[in-house]
Parts: sequence; C-alpha cells; structure tokens
Amino acid sequence: MIVWSVLIALAGAFCMALGSALQERDAVRAPGRSVAPVGFLVHLARRPRWVLGTVGAGAGVALHLVALSGAPLTIIQPIGVTGLLFAIILSALFNRRRVRAGQIVAGAAVMIGLAGLLLLFPHTARTPQMSAGVGLALTGSVVGLGLAVYVAAHWVRPAPRVLLLAAVGGAALGTTSALARVVAANAATDASAVFTWLTPLCLGAAVFGGLFQQNAYRTGHFAAAYATLLVVDPITGAGIGALLLGEGLPATPASQALATAAALLAIGGTVALALARNRNPEAARPAPAGPEPPATKPDPASAGSRSTTTTSGESR
Repeated sequence: MIVWSVLIALAGAFCMALGSALQERDAVRAPGRSVAPVGFLVHLARRPRWVLGTVGAGAGVALHLVALSGAPLTIIQPIGVTGLLFAIILSALFNRRRVRAGQIVAGAAVMIGLAGLLLLFPHTARTPQMSAGVGLALTGSVVGLGLAVYVAAHWVRPAPRVLLLAAVGGAALGTTSALARVVAANAATDASAVFTWLTPLCLGAAVFGGLFQQNAYRTGHFAAAYATLLVVDPITGAGIGALLLGEGLPATPASQALATAAALLAIGGTVALALARNRNPEAARPAPAGPEPPATKPDPASAGSRSTTTTSGESR
C-alpha cells in the first residue's frame, strides 16, 4: 500500500508542476502592466490552456490527498516537493529553453531543505479549533501585507519582484491550508462546520493567493516563483499551526537548529533560482497596449489646398 501511495504522490507532484507550467505560459503573455490587478485572473480564466493548467494543479492536490490516506505524512510530504524539478524541466520544455545545471542544483537545495523542514515539524492528530474573529484577523493581516507588496512591486526589478509576489502568494495559500484544515477537521464530525465564516475567508484567501502567484509567474522567473510557493506555503501553515492551533514547533535544540539550517538551505536555493539567468524571454517583451486607432484618411479638399499653396509659394 505504501508503494502505491508513493507512486500516487509522485503523480500528484507531476500534475501540480504540469498545471503550473501551463499557467505560466498564459500569465506571461497576458496583456497589461507588469503587476496586474484582479481583472488579470478574469482574463486568464478565459484562456483554455490556463484553465487546463488549473485543472491539472487541482488533480495534483487531489492525488496528494489520496496518497496521504495510504501512507504517513512524513513520507508523502517530502515526495510532494519533487514537483519543483518537474516544474523546472517542463517550463524549459514548453518555452524551448535549455535546462541549466545551476537550476537543477538550486532546485535540489530547495527540495532537500523543504523536505527537512517537513520532517522536523511535529504532526498532531488533534482536531484544530479557530474562531471566526481569529480567522478574520489572520486573513486581514495577509491581505494588508499583500497590498503593501502589490504597491512596492511596481518599483522593483523582476528578480526581487518574483520573490515578493510569490512569498505573498505562498503566505495566502498557506493561510488557506490552515483555514481549510480547521473547516475540514470539524466538518468530519459536524457537517454544519462548513457553513461558518471560516469557509468564505478560506475561499477569499485562495483567490488572493492565486492572484499573487500568477503575477509571480508573470515576471518570467517561473522556477523561483514555484520554489517560493513550495517553501512559504508549508512554513506559513506550520507557523499558524504552531501559534494558533496548538500543533507545536520542533522541541529539542538540535531539531530547532536543523530546522533553521533546512529553512536557510531552501531559501538560499530559491534566491539562486531568482537570480539565475533563466528568465522567460517573453516576459521581457512589452505587453500589447490594445488595438491602435484607425488611421484617418487625408481630406482631399485640404490636400488640394495645401498643394495649391505650396505650388503658389514655389512659383513666387
């Protein structure tokens, strides 16, 4: 059973990477400013390839959950981060670019660091509890941070911009995971738990995170955006679990030191991916500004008068 769960987890990681790589192609090519508003998602939702990518990413999440039902979290969660290498290769394939050795090394550093973090954080089976007020304050904090980053992102270069945008996207999606965990765990014993204020907060945080993640893809640094999501999402979820849901942090000084080292390794690999010269060349092209106004035809009468004036002037 564990072998099948591992294979299902690998399939899930591949589907998530494939879906994200498909989304990136339309995110980069979409018209508008370098940091697009909410209407950007409406435009993307009309693109068949982006919708297909969303379905692929959703299938990856579903397969990951199926894998978790048949094997321990400590086995399945680290397998999920292998999607980063899939994402790097697929993005290069779609955009007809060569995969550089530095990308693979940096991606491997992110995977090792993140796997270490996931293994070192404790996992409890207790049912989490969160009030609507705490959920609102948590979501409001993420939105406030996101708005500040959204304004600042217009003034920074693509490499730091991808880290800022993807970090907010990961924080919002990590908040979504924490809220969804509370709703799902309580709904298992009481179906009415779905109809609390936490559910719309969860959906709102998911849309907010999706906007920032697609804008991160828009910078052309897909590998860095995907890596940042993989790092910030679980760290945010684990932090909320430790601070608000009573799930705890690594207990011993040794495990805390190892967790810190793993986090630094993952962050270092992510920064290396952002600084690498592997940007999607389409992201550097100016976005189309829309149809040009039709050229006005010259008025024959005025043209004739100008010709007459010029002729008379020349004769004089």
